[in-house]
Amino acid sequence: MLFDLDGTLVDSVYQHVAAWHEALSGCGITLSMWRIHRKIGMSGGLFVRGLMRELGRELDPEVAAELRRRHAAAYAARFHEVTPLPGARELLETLTRLGAPWAIATSGGGEVAARTVALLDVPSHVPVVTRDDVAHAKPDPDLFLRAAERLDVAIEHSIVVGDSVWDLLAARRAGALGVGLLSGGYGSDELQSGGAYRVYEDPADLGRHLDEVGIREPDG
Repeated sequence: MLFDLDGTLVDSVYQHVAAWHEALSGCGITLSMWRIHRKIGMSGGLFVRGLMRELGRELDPEVAAELRRRHAAAYAARFHEVTPLPGARELLETLTRLGAPWAIATSGGGEVAARTVALLDVPSHVPVVTRDDVAHAKPDPDLFLRAAERLDVAIEHSIVVGDSVWDLLAARRAGALGVGLLSGGYGSDELQSGGAYRVYEDPADLGRHLDEVGIREPDG
């Protein structure tokens, strides 16, 4: 199983939304919160390019860099609010106990990802692939392809678990099965239309239904 991080294993989506809103406001750019939410899950660079379309104009490269810097600072100030989603630790522990390989693939940078992963008590042998490790972030498939490669598992035998349409689009492009979680704020219909084979509320709900995605106890 290949997991997204923000909104999938940790409750951090709305901290990112607020951080981007603060960054945009600080640069004199007005954008509604809901429009920001629709882009969470992309890398910072793709977010800024999407923002340009929303605004109907190009942004000076210095302004784009300043936006990313302000977002990083604003998110860091809110990081104390970030917690694991219900059942996240238990789900990962169950997969480890069952011998089901799993990895984390996030559009975030390595430094922020390291702080976030620490909240989950992830074993040192589990691959964590970040934006720093690939040429392109979601919705490109690179993150999930790299994670499967590091597990030495064929991508077509992998299950991508994510909370956004960007995760599921990347899963489809990679050739993996997609499973959606509602814990990032997208609706079930959106995730299903994005390619989700199944949709669950959060990691706890997925943990109760692992048999539906082909993971079961040895005697199951």
